[in-house]
Amino acid sequence: MNSIISNLSEVKMRPVLNLFLLILLLIVSADSSRAQFEKKAQVGFRFLENPVSAEVVGRGGVGVTTTFNSNGIFWNPALLAFVEHDVDVNLNHTRGIADINYNAIAASFNLFDYGVIGISLLAMDYGTFYTTVRAANEQGYIETGEFSPTALALGISFSQRVTNRFSYGVHVKYARQNLGEAWVSTAGDSLSDPTLSLTKKEYKQGTLALDVGAYYDFLYNGIRFGAVFQNISRELKYENEAFPLPFAISFGVTVEPLLFLYDKDPMNSFILSFESRHPRDFGEKVKFGGEYQYSDFLRIRFGYVLNYDERNWSAGIGFKQEVSGIPLRVDYAFQPFGILGDIHYLSLGVSY
Repeated sequence: MNSIISNLSEVKMRPVLNLFLLILLLIVSADSSRAQFEKKAQVGFRFLENPVSAEVVGRGGVGVTTTFNSNGIFWNPALLAFVEHDVDVNLNHTRGIADINYNAIAASFNLFDYGVIGISLLAMDYGTFYTTVRAANEQGYIETGEFSPTALALGISFSQRVTNRFSYGVHVKYARQNLGEAWVSTAGDSLSDPTLSLTKKEYKQGTLALDVGAYYDFLYNGIRFGAVFQNISRELKYENEAFPLPFAISFGVTVEPLLFLYDKDPMNSFILSFESRHPRDFGEKVKFGGEYQYSDFLRIRFGYVLNYDERNWSAGIGFKQEVSGIPLRVDYAFQPFGILGDIHYLSLGVSY
């Protein structure tokens, strides 16, 4: 009987191990291809790279192996399978640079033996801009009004725990960007009569994108591994220039170093995380993060990133408290952005 159970377990784990090896192979292949040819700043829809979750930003943007709530949908959809509660909802607000802010919503719903469903929404607020058109006057232009560019991504995710160690997840999203209208020259270069040489054209695009992730827990001293492919999509085009979405491969490792020296302490814990991100159009970006947890109430976080132009360190704090038996979470993170100012992140979460 034990032999039969062992054989069944082996058959069940074989596709899991094959998927795990495939992810590692694709990571190595991506690194090899980038070593031969590397493009710089050649992707669009950059808003899809904006980090969501004050919890994750406080740890330096390390989220592939550590985000065990509905916000995990933005970092590694495989993590949704390990969310503890049947329903989890997060509201996220980011006050960014140059008055460019954004909001995000994430929710996950446990389908018990079938898996976990997640939904996501990311919406940008770029503020208001003035539109102009060339004119034969002293300024060389005239104002034609105002416009507010928009960008959003709406997604749905499915994640399943294959064993108590391994899970996978997929996140399908529709991303849309509207850059407003512009006056485009159709003939000649005369400024005397704009109606003859200029025409108004709308610039907006939308497409589907896919994230695929995997997660593995070694069940030993908090060692966990995760990998994710983000923003797999077709190319889009404005005028004659085609561009892809910001495709990237990320993998991360997390460990609880104190468990190598002491028994697990229910009141205190400390995790260290490392993450490597390989974007389509830039070199490798490296992230380091740590989090100290006291009881289930307080979390103190710090992080540091390498190979970013303006960002380096970040810090954050989080609180968790039950109200009428319902766990509530509040997280805040701060990240200096060089000469462009500071970014503030706030996340509110509730579980049931």
